[in-house]
Amino acid sequence: MSDAPRPPSSAPSRAGIAINVALQVLLTAAICLGVNWLSYRYFYRWDTSRSADYTLSSSTDNTLRRLTKDVEVTALFARGSTLYEDVHALLDEYRRANKDRIHVTFIDPARDLERTEQLKLTNGLTLQQNGLLVKANKGMRFIREDELVIQSPGFDSDHPTIDFRGEDALTSAIISLIEGTKKKFYFITGKGARAESSATDVLGVLNELGQQLNFDVAALNLSEISAFPTDANGVLLIGPKYDLSEREVTLLRDYWAQRRAAMLVMLDPESQTQRLGQFLASNGILPRNDRVLFAESTSKGTRKEFSVQASFSRDSIITKPVRDATTTLAGQTQSLALGDDKLREQGLVVTPLITASPRYWGEMAFFDDLPVVGEGDTQPPVHVAASVERGAAQDQRLRVDSARMVVVGNAALLDKQTRLAENQDFIAGSLNWMLNRERYIGIMPKRKHQYRLQLTDRQRELLFWITALLGPAVVLGFGMSVWAKRRAS
Repeated sequence: MSDAPRPPSSAPSRAGIAINVALQVLLTAAICLGVNWLSYRYFYRWDTSRSADYTLSSSTDNTLRRLTKDVEVTALFARGSTLYEDVHALLDEYRRANKDRIHVTFIDPARDLERTEQLKLTNGLTLQQNGLLVKANKGMRFIREDELVIQSPGFDSDHPTIDFRGEDALTSAIISLIEGTKKKFYFITGKGARAESSATDVLGVLNELGQQLNFDVAALNLSEISAFPTDANGVLLIGPKYDLSEREVTLLRDYWAQRRAAMLVMLDPESQTQRLGQFLASNGILPRNDRVLFAESTSKGTRKEFSVQASFSRDSIITKPVRDATTTLAGQTQSLALGDDKLREQGLVVTPLITASPRYWGEMAFFDDLPVVGEGDTQPPVHVAASVERGAAQDQRLRVDSARMVVVGNAALLDKQTRLAENQDFIAGSLNWMLNRERYIGIMPKRKHQYRLQLTDRQRELLFWITALLGPAVVLGFGMSVWAKRRAS
């Protein structure tokens, strides 16, 4: 009896299995490589941080994308610096915005001594603190570490609130170097001030803003000139103690009549400046002879509050960076009466910028122990800062030909002891607007919060056992269960 023929086996041969596995591996590798390549070239990033630490403002983004010249940024920061991580994250975002034009280098002065000394000799740096060295358009600017933050008074005097303004400082430096030619503001002197120290503080802040916004500040005494210099891009009149003479008012009117005049006026409520007030009133802003305050009778006696809690307008480009913030105006503040729509017939557009909280009013009898709102007083809304634009056109492209003025009923916004980050940002926005740089307004500082976690001894012990024993035990148990299941099968 012969053996029956065996049917052909349907099982694949070893060679077929090997080829099949090889193809699967190659296909899997190709898919992985393709997905990685696509994700590298085409991706979208989400910034989930509380203060949008990894998101550049539209102003910075537009500026970087339009760069026509290379920008070199060297970060001279020790790794132990409190700002190291913030600066590193910021520069990464700048590099991502324009990889072709932005070139970033990090140097640790404490570790890389040779490169640091070479950089100091090459660029003439003293390097007394950390900072950013920015080079562009054959120019150079070194941004010190203390220029990257603004410390505002907080609830804890030992840990004040810190606003990181690295983006504002770096973008301003890049713009300054690319523009090349500096603008020029003239600071009016010879009219007195509230105190010599206050005047020094204000001038110091203005010079600091000048470095950031690419303008110089020069002193100018009106009694020594017959006309404003032709290179004046703006005029700064801060806290005058004495009134202007008729001749000086005429000089101011002649300057304001220019097509692109720019003025920042910060009034001292304690000074009697009638002629200056009349000049401002003729342009739609009348300073009232009052004080913005809040007063009430309490169980502990009379309470009279001159420090004004206020908010910024949401209708002006000037206040774009701070429109969601509230502020405090220290010292004394006078209210401003704003002109009506009839001013538009004269080519003037008046816009309120800062408005006191509803509980405040403008009090004429502010010397009284317990003033109350009466006839002649200014009732809410009480405006304490406003802008005037003459020759404004509806077409945004034509607005560069307008004259612009900002008036504030408080001269203490830039005082060292009471200066707040939001007030300094407001002044910076005002100066940018006066220089017709609306596209650069809107770079907001990042608020850095400090949190303290209080744990009891029992909680610290429990946290130790969870991280040192329970966590590893869970991972080990899961691994053992997988191993046992595979052995059983």
